[in-house]
Amino acid sequence: MSAHTLLAESGCHINHDCAFPAPGLNSFQFKPIFSIGSFDFTKPMLLALICMLLVVGFFWAAFAKPKLVPSKLQLVGEIGYTFVARSIAREVIGKKGDKYVPFLTSIFFFVWIMNVMSIIPLAQFPATSRFAYPVVLAALVWLTYMFLTFKKHGFKGGVKNLVWLDGLPKFLVPLIVVLEFFSNVILRPFTLAVRLWANMFAGHMLIVMFSVASWYLLTPSIMAAISGGSFLLAVAMTALEVLIQFLQAYIFTLLTSIYISGALEEGH
Repeated sequence: MSAHTLLAESGCHINHDCAFPAPGLNSFQFKPIFSIGSFDFTKPMLLALICMLLVVGFFWAAFAKPKLVPSKLQLVGEIGYTFVARSIAREVIGKKGDKYVPFLTSIFFFVWIMNVMSIIPLAQFPATSRFAYPVVLAALVWLTYMFLTFKKHGFKGGVKNLVWLDGLPKFLVPLIVVLEFFSNVILRPFTLAVRLWANMFAGHMLIVMFSVASWYLLTPSIMAAISGGSFLLAVAMTALEVLIQFLQAYIFTLLTSIYISGALEEGH
């Protein structure tokens, strides 16, 4: 539910003897667009699908027929691809990270576009603020991390890579093995998902809160000044959110490359 929808449904002002329509979890719940049996297709699903098509469609159009002298679309695609390759893959993984650049680029732009939907008119909702989407993305990263770890080192070497640290006193080995397992196998995908979800959830909630407050306080009285202040805060939060949307996509992709790098490294 966008701020616009919440305002339209409430129609409430401070001088109408009605309580402030505080946004809550209802701002993240949507009526089904259509249903097939017990399956409900909702707005976040639609936005995720649109974002996927935008990313795939853009890079397909940019590189379907690459030219030595690039077109404007190809140039933009090359800039985006090169940014991920140089600023993330090469910086973290090194030259051996070149083969993973398409994967990292797909993750970066998919997460970024889903985040950006929060400030796009009519969309006005980041799909990544619904926990299921960061969980699925984190699970994909985790599966890639596990696959590369065991492919590179084999079963025994993969387990060692995940839980073993050389040079430890014997009495610390059981404790460190448990902590390393918990950190690398359980906490990594969990924190990867929660970090993205929590930032986008909080950002969307703040924008909705200040937007609704500016409408609720908008009356022909002194409260109009407070309403204006709330509106300015909504604008400021939206500007800040633009930066956070990019940073969260960057951090998610950076951590993914760190996990890939760890999977490719020799045991500790």
